[in-house]
Amino acid sequence: MISPESEPRPAFTPGRRYVLKAGAAGAAALLVAPAFAEAADSDIVKANPKDYPLQAFLQKTEQHTLADLYNKVPEESDKITLDAPEIAENGAVVPVNVSTELPSVTGIALLALDNPYTLACAYKLPAGTMSDISSRLKLAKTTKVIAIIESNGKLYSTSKLVKVTLGGCG
Repeated sequence: MISPESEPRPAFTPGRRYVLKAGAAGAAALLVAPAFAEAADSDIVKANPKDYPLQAFLQKTEQHTLADLYNKVPEESDKITLDAPEIAENGAVVPVNVSTELPSVTGIALLALDNPYTLACAYKLPAGTMSDISSRLKLAKTTKVIAIIESNGKLYSTSKLVKVTLGGCG
């Protein structure tokens, strides 16, 4: 007598429902893929390398960075929200959020004053874009983080001291 364990198992044969579901998913993917590709291409904003503020990223002081980036001095504003931790347990990854109620924002920049290079990131915002950014900064040590907002041709800022307790970029 042959036991069921000793009989060879038959090869997998997909059932009717399995084949129909797989075929429907493949057809849907073929129909939708061109629409996604077209939408993705139309939403891309191409950066002009001439607009990239390379010199600003190489500066080591707040004054020189602002001179290269905007050639203006910011004024303090209470309409900017800078959300950063008071104590960063790991300086390699510090989450920072910046938002503002100011109208017609065209640029947002984050400066970390005690980093080897002051400018951490800079964003150019197209008209109609929400003026809200999130980034993760690498901080060398405890430092003052400054958010700069360009609105209607003027600069506004706010700052926060972030204490770093472990590792960073230094």
